[in-house]
Amino acid sequence: MEDIRIEHLTKSFDGFIAVNDVNLTIHEGELFSFLGPSGCGKTTLLRMIAGFETPLTGKILLGNQDITQLPPYKRQVNTIFQNYSLFPHMTVYENVAFALKIKKLPQSEIDQRVKEMLQLVQMEDQANKYPGTLSGGQKQRVAIARALINKPRVLLLDEPLAALDLKLRQHMLIELMNIHDAVGITFIYVTHDQGEAISISDRLAVMNHGNIIQSGPADDIYERPDSIFSAYFIGETNLLPAEVVSLEDEYVGLKCDAGNGESFEIDSTYHFKPEIGQKLTVSLRPEKIAISRRRPREQEDINIVHGVIEDILYLGTHTQYIVKVGNLNFRVFSQHKRVYFDDAALDWEEPVWLFWHDTDSWLIDEVAPAELDAGDVNVFDVPIQMSRNLKRQSHQE
Repeated sequence: MEDIRIEHLTKSFDGFIAVNDVNLTIHEGELFSFLGPSGCGKTTLLRMIAGFETPLTGKILLGNQDITQLPPYKRQVNTIFQNYSLFPHMTVYENVAFALKIKKLPQSEIDQRVKEMLQLVQMEDQANKYPGTLSGGQKQRVAIARALINKPRVLLLDEPLAALDLKLRQHMLIELMNIHDAVGITFIYVTHDQGEAISISDRLAVMNHGNIIQSGPADDIYERPDSIFSAYFIGETNLLPAEVVSLEDEYVGLKCDAGNGESFEIDSTYHFKPEIGQKLTVSLRPEKIAISRRRPREQEDINIVHGVIEDILYLGTHTQYIVKVGNLNFRVFSQHKRVYFDDAALDWEEPVWLFWHDTDSWLIDEVAPAELDAGDVNVFDVPIQMSRNLKRQSHQE
C-alpha cells in the first residue's frame, strides 16, 4: 500500500529552491531514508511531511488523505528531532505519558501504554529518572517511546543519531531496526551519513540541490549508481574517464585515458546501449579491486593494470592503498582477513598489479567533470598527505 505519496513538491526560501518538484512514493511499513549533503533539501522535505513547512506547490498524501494543508497535530505523523526535545522537568514516565494526558485518557490506560512503550525501548527501569541523568542513547530511546505512544502511522527521524558517538550510533541503528520491526509502521529517516542510510534502509533517496538524484534499495544504488553524484556520494569509488572502443554481446571494450599520452584498455558489462566513440565514466568500488606485487594469470573476464603505490593508510579493518596508474589515482581497499607473517607487506612506491572482474565495474552515462578527470575522488586528502610525509620521513631514516 502507498502510505506517503509526494507529488510535484516544491519549497523555496527567499528565492532559493530548497526542494525542487519532488515526486516520490513511500510504502506502508517501509523504513525509508533521505540521504544527501548539508543543504540538499532532505530536512525541508521531512518538515513538509511533518507539517512544519508549507510547500510552495505540490501535495502530500497520507494514504488517500491529502494532508498538505493540515497542521502538524492533525496528521498521523510524529517527529523525532536531533536534540530529542525532552521536557527536562519531567521524568521519563511523564515525558512518554505527556501526549496521552493531553488527550485525558484514563490513568489505567496511560499506565499500561507507557509501560508497553518503555519495555519496547528497554527503559522500563528508568521510568522515574529525569532526562538530565540519562545518557545520549537513553534519551534517544525515551524520545522514540514518546513519539510512538500516540500510535502514529508515520514516524519521522531527523538526524536522530548525530549527537551520539560512533559505537553508540551503531548500537542504536540496530535498536531502531528492531523497534521498526516490532511496531510495523512507516519510518522516514533523514541523514547525511552514508553508512547509516545503507545499513538501516529498505529503500533510500539520494538528494542534491533539492532534487532526488536516485531512489531505490540501498544495495541497488551502491552497486548500480545512475549518476556520478550517486556513485561518489554513496560509499567510496574510483571514477575513470573512458571511451567506448568495442561492443561484443553483453561486454563493452573501453579505453581509459591515464594522462601524459598513457592509456589502458578494460572490459565491462554494459547496462545501457553505448555507442562506439562515446565518452562516459566507469565507477569501480575500491573493495572490488585486488592488489598484488605479482601479475595475475590472464583471464578473459579479468581486467589488469599496472601502477605504483603512492600512499598507504592503515584503517583497522582494512588498509587503503592509493595506486598511481599514469595520472589516475586508484583507491584500493585490502581487507584484513588474516595476518601472514611470512608475506612481506606492500610498501610505499612499490610497483603493483591491480585486477578486478569485468562485472564489478559500472558504466555511468556521464562524463566526469574536469576536477575528477584524474580519477582522484579521494575524500581523505589531508590524512593521505600526512601519511605521505610520515612515509617519506621513515624512508629517509
